[in-house]
Amino acid sequence: MRCRFQDPSSLIVVNEPIKVFYDQFANLTKSEKYQQVLARIEALLTEDADWTAAMATVVCELHGSFDHYHWTGFYRVVRHEHLQVGPYQGGHGCIDISFDRGVCGAAAKQGKTQLVDDVEKFPGHIACSGSTRSEIVVPVRDAGGDVIAVLDVDSDFEAAFDETDQKFLETLCRDLGARWGDTV
Repeated sequence: MRCRFQDPSSLIVVNEPIKVFYDQFANLTKSEKYQQVLARIEALLTEDADWTAAMATVVCELHGSFDHYHWTGFYRVVRHEHLQVGPYQGGHGCIDISFDRGVCGAAAKQGKTQLVDDVEKFPGHIACSGSTRSEIVVPVRDAGGDVIAVLDVDSDFEAAFDETDQKFLETLCRDLGARWGDTV
């Protein structure tokens, strides 16, 4: 089951405050939505949240808030130059990805965001899902600058991500690394 806002008109009994929130959120710009989502994430990640809880919470909030997010998850660095799937929402992800394969591997190896409008044109793209058309992958770094994970967001729409997505996701990943980077 996806953690997604439901269209209140599809509910049999509509809770008026939920309907008002949904209507207001639906009419925000992408930047305004990101601001609200990041504020919710910050409020949810209390002092007792560990790295796994943080990743799961981030994934749920992001995946449920944006219609162009079709697979949202973290890949964690688990051994030398290898990523392994962490908390995610969407269909099954690839289990293990080396740094020399795919968009996630490139983000981890280069230590920089990969914004891909058409995954079919990306050299070495791994087709974990045949429906994915575009992707953004953002590294998460610890205090020493080492990549500890990547946040991977896939869309079934071509060119679904832009500089706004990149800006807010990079801010989020920078904050996650600063808070949990030394606990991994």
